[in-house]
Amino acid sequence: QLQLVESGGGLVQAGGSLKLSCAASGSTSSISALSWYRQAPGKQRELVATISSGGRTTYADSVKGRFTISRDNARNTLYLQMNNLKPEDTAVYYCNAQDEYYDTSYYPRTSWGQGTQVTVSS
Repeated sequence: QLQLVESGGGLVQAGGSLKLSCAASGSTSSISALSWYRQAPGKQRELVATISSGGRTTYADSVKGRFTISRDNARNTLYLQMNNLKPEDTAVYYCNAQDEYYDTSYYPRTSWGQGTQVTVSS
């Protein structure tokens, strides 16, 4: 199984920066993509950024140019550098991993961390 643990959330003023981390353990060799999601109170969980096994990245329009997703394969850690934070970035941020498991064939599987709170004040 794959375990994901987020850290780095906190309270910052608008315009400030935070760097989130997600430590992965377990069956990390089968990960095909890593993503950050976020969920604000009363809103659906939304995809923030994704990085594929080949290093290709995608971002939500709302964070493009401000957030950077990266990974350190040697340390099995995913990062989200968040700059120029805005109050609308306030949410619980979740680490997500897509991998495969084998049972006579290969099947997709998704794993989630417990989330870390990011609060941006005006």
